Amino acid sequence: MPQFEPGNFIPQMAWLVVAFAILYFVIVRSTLPRLGRTIDARTNQILGDLDSAQQAKTEADRMQAEYDAGVASAQDKARARLAEARTGSAKVIEAKLAESNAVLHDKAEAAQASLDAARAKAVGEIEAIAADAAAGIVEKLTGTRPADSDATSAARAALG
Repeated sequence: MPQFEPGNFIPQMAWLVVAFAILYFVIVRSTLPRLGRTIDARTNQILGDLDSAQQAKTEADRMQAEYDAGVASAQDKARARLAEARTGSAKVIEAKLAESNAVLHDKAEAAQASLDAARAKAVGEIEAIAADAAAGIVEKLTGTRPADSDATSAARAALG
């Protein structure tokens, strides 16, 4: 093989250096600046995207804080309205309860008065019957009928 002959080493080395220099300078002069610009553009784009993402995150955090404050405010208002409604309902219930108690008290007094009247009437009838029976017994035993007032007072004393 000719490339392994020692006499061909020096010209092969010279051509290798020339080819390497040409390729190196063509690549370095034409490709590397474009590659550098592309890398710089990508770096700038990434940094811009990171800044945009940071701004978006800051805005999202601000919106989240506003949302949380709004929810807390709504919950406080709801609790206040609920407490107000409970208080109002309790007042209405107390008023209705007082009204019902007054009606029941009036009915109880009316019933008690009716019972007292019925009791008085019953006691009066019992006294009249007892007085009549006592007068009849005295008349049978003694032959004379006592006065109605005496029989009534005696029956009252016995029953009372």
